[in-house]
Amino acid sequence: MRIGLYPGTFDPVTLGHTDIIQRAMPLVDRLVIGVAINRDKGPLFPLEERVAMVEAECAEISARVAGEIVVHPFENLLIDCARDVGAGVIIRGLRAVADFEYEFQMVGMNRALDSSIETVFLMADARRQAIASKLVKEIARLGGDVSHFVTPAVNAALRARFA
Repeated sequence: MRIGLYPGTFDPVTLGHTDIIQRAMPLVDRLVIGVAINRDKGPLFPLEERVAMVEAECAEISARVAGEIVVHPFENLLIDCARDVGAGVIIRGLRAVADFEYEFQMVGMNRALDSSIETVFLMADARRQAIASKLVKEIARLGGDVSHFVTPAVNAALRARFA
């Protein structure tokens, strides 16, 4: 079984994330969405809410595409999480050239830790390249419309958080 791991904080999950999830599904039999706890980033949503949001979005995707999607919270090293879930490949989304430098360094470190786990980069759809959770949160915090960047359920969660 080909198992892929798509890690992130998903704070919140955006249409950019779901685009990568949908395009990663044909590459693997099981896609594990690794929701990073990452207290250093100071997430807007607690882990339980982020996991629930990702599960809800993935349920809709699962209904449309073949393959299994599992949501898995993690706090350890990414490479250890990949081992824990049996992933042979880590899926990473790229929005722009700026993402590549950071991702390139991460691939090098991960390969030094475990050369048997590959990393695959998927470019975000052109319509989704500018979407970043950090910017979505900032727009929502300032009362802007984020409906073009997130699903209605996530939009409602953001509105409630900043009400």
